[in-house]
Amino acid sequence: MTKIEQIIAYAQDKLMNEKTGHDFYHARQTAVLAQKIIKQDQLSVNEFIVFTSAYLHDVIDDKVTKNAEKALRELGDFLVEVTYSEDEVQQILFIITHLSFSDEMFGEKKELPLEGKIVQDADRLEALGAGGILRAAYFSGAHGQKIYDPTIKVRKLQSKSEYRQPSTTINHFYEKLCLLPELMNTTYGKQEGLKRKKFMDDFLKQFYKEQEI
Repeated sequence: MTKIEQIIAYAQDKLMNEKTGHDFYHARQTAVLAQKIIKQDQLSVNEFIVFTSAYLHDVIDDKVTKNAEKALRELGDFLVEVTYSEDEVQQILFIITHLSFSDEMFGEKKELPLEGKIVQDADRLEALGAGGILRAAYFSGAHGQKIYDPTIKVRKLQSKSEYRQPSTTINHFYEKLCLLPELMNTTYGKQEGLKRKKFMDDFLKQFYKEQEI
């Protein structure tokens, strides 16, 4: 297999049975969006780093694996086997361990290289729009959270541990998803992010309208 085929196969093996909406097809779509950002913004980057980071960004996430440290070690070993250089391996691991919303908002923010900013935007675009609505509901269901409860107020999150605490699907729009367009790095990410947020705003308006029936 080619290097690309091996990366796809690794992502498929680790994510195909994932049940919180961060599955292989999310990874594939993140890679597609990353390539679109590169093309639309005419960016000069290492596309192998972008492609690999996009496909593998969730295999070490604590939402997906019970042992993130072990998953990170295994991924590093795999990348070496696939013949990525030591520098490339370090770049990929740095990107995928520092692109999450919770790390940026509540951790020690690290400056991502342009390749990482592209993957970050692609991943965040995946959290918006029609797909983002479905993923939010799917994730909430997988964790036994309510869709909506007017007695549970939207939180102004202060820490990663608080962010990980259960809320509702609707609250998640305000606590994270609707904030994403302002955090985009690239021109395409910002423009497309606002379009997808508009779709979500319209969805929320319709949702609240139905609650009044």
